Amino acid sequence: MLNELCTRLVAQHAVLVSIESTQGSVPRGVGAWMAVFADGVLGTIGGGHVEFQAISDARQRLTGQSGDNPVRYKLGPSLGQCCGGAVQLRFERVGAADIAALQARLMTQLTPVALFGGGHVGKAMVKVLGLLPFAVSWIDSRDEIFPPDVPANVQCEHSDPVQDAVKHLAPGSRVLVMSFSHAEDLDVVAACLARLRQHDDLPYIGLIGSATKWATFRHRLNERGYSAAELDRVTCPIGLSGIHRKEPEVIAVGVAAQLLQLENSSQS
Repeated sequence: MLNELCTRLVAQHAVLVSIESTQGSVPRGVGAWMAVFADGVLGTIGGGHVEFQAISDARQRLTGQSGDNPVRYKLGPSLGQCCGGAVQLRFERVGAADIAALQARLMTQLTPVALFGGGHVGKAMVKVLGLLPFAVSWIDSRDEIFPPDVPANVQCEHSDPVQDAVKHLAPGSRVLVMSFSHAEDLDVVAACLARLRQHDDLPYIGLIGSATKWATFRHRLNERGYSAAELDRVTCPIGLSGIHRKEPEVIAVGVAAQLLQLENSSQS
């Protein structure tokens, strides 16, 4: 969506409407945004009458009929909504000159994910994560594996040996390990555990595979000096439990849902 916003801003102005603050029960949180163009809307701040009213107010600003001061909306009977909360919306007129600043600002709202592996499941993961609020570093030791077009929130990185990329990951990265090789998987997990010892800044390390694979990995990592408590920081198998189909797209949806659960628990 960010990529589409930047593409459209090259040709026309918009008003960016973003949630600055909330009170009580509201449909979207701080940072949610939509871009209002003269001929359309990109994104959402939660739908309903408050969004309809905000679009109308944004179009007035787009034609210069009012300023860019924040506006507080109560989600009550006057707007035909019963959430009972309130949102303060920020209105900004933006154009081509603002693209770089918008990219930097809106990308910082995304949770970093490091995806190791460009195989069938890796490609399916990128398609799913490209629609979600994650900033994805897609890493593989094979440079030719990446497709020519990837979502705007995905950056491709060639790393050989692949585990060297671990020390450069953004703090707070959620790590998904699904390379073409069990040997590479083991080296990446070991590098993540070493980083945990030094910085403790990787809240999720997920390894694709069966319980049998993880039992073998635990033994080998224990031989490298990692304790049971450290090994318990690794999630394997990955994805929501109870989903037994093995298609790459199904695995990707289950893993993405698990990441979203982690996101929710870290904010509660």
